[in-house]
Amino acid sequence: MTPKNTRDLYRIIPFGVNWFIFTSIYLLLERGLLHELKFYPATGNPYEFGLVTVISLVLSTCAGLCIGVVEIKFFDKFFLKKSFGRALIIKVLIYVSIMVFFLMGISLVRYIDIYESNILDIKVWESLWHFVSSFIFWSTELYIAAIIGGSIFFSQVSQNTGMLVLHNFLVGKYTQPVEEERIFMFLDMKSSTTIAEDMGHLKYFEMLRRYYYDMTDSIINHRGEIKEYVGDMIVISWSLRNGLKYNNCIECFYSMKEAILAQQDQYMSKYNMVPSFRAGIHYGKVTAGEIGIIKKDIIFTGDVLNVTARIESFCKSRNTDLVISKKLKDRLTLGDNYIQKNLGVTEIKGRNEDIELVSIHKMS
Repeated sequence: MTPKNTRDLYRIIPFGVNWFIFTSIYLLLERGLLHELKFYPATGNPYEFGLVTVISLVLSTCAGLCIGVVEIKFFDKFFLKKSFGRALIIKVLIYVSIMVFFLMGISLVRYIDIYESNILDIKVWESLWHFVSSFIFWSTELYIAAIIGGSIFFSQVSQNTGMLVLHNFLVGKYTQPVEEERIFMFLDMKSSTTIAEDMGHLKYFEMLRRYYYDMTDSIINHRGEIKEYVGDMIVISWSLRNGLKYNNCIECFYSMKEAILAQQDQYMSKYNMVPSFRAGIHYGKVTAGEIGIIKKDIIFTGDVLNVTARIESFCKSRNTDLVISKKLKDRLTLGDNYIQKNLGVTEIKGRNEDIELVSIHKMS
């Protein structure tokens, strides 16, 4: 399974989990209210706790997973440019409408089974009408709407904060500061100031949003984590293991280049330019932890961040797109398809120890 599919799966599963949990709560509340009754007081329809529980949990979990698939695989792109509030309302209305017809269909089948009859039996339709026109039916739909809205809201929050960041907040991984080794890439767009002035800031921002969108799959597929966007710069990080594996930190850079070039016709037609970028990569120890009061975040501090930023700035003066530290290069397994050029030892401002740099170029 590709990293992107794994990521999508981890975003879909919470929909099924949420539906299972909230359906269980509803069924327990219903059981507490009905207790030993054998029928629903509001409709007079038969009530069997065991059967209702099994059917409801199975169907609700499947429904949640189906909604998750539609949400992640289709609606994410369709509603990309709509406000979150408007998209949330439209999605809830769509899903609830589907659920109304779904519950009506399930109830119809159940009443046919209860009465051991067929779809033409008037008793089946009378029972269905009593159920659909009852308070319990529409209160259930309202509860379903709340579950759907909550699931979508959770999905959007995890998307905005980053799934890994949200997971780390939930499990409290960085409640206390921890030290770890990480790889960082500082990636900067070339000539961004000139482009913004020529294009106009609103159109430039639109282009920047498209630019980051087109690179995202490459980052996901190479197990990178987006730490922050700083104007036209993006900071990407890997655990040491994930970054070294399959040369992910290097391959990610060239995959992003391919992704932008694949869309060059669209960039030229809409923006009359194709964005290009340069990057510096380095690794070392950082201290990671939660910080903030009214807005919490997980941040990294350490010399490696300052050094990586400086390495990226050397790309322009050395007229190359990708520069990495020799320290990192020695940890990678680069094949013959990479051209490596030693740039020598460079002094880093504010740092006592100099650093040896290497430029990397991947042959087609």
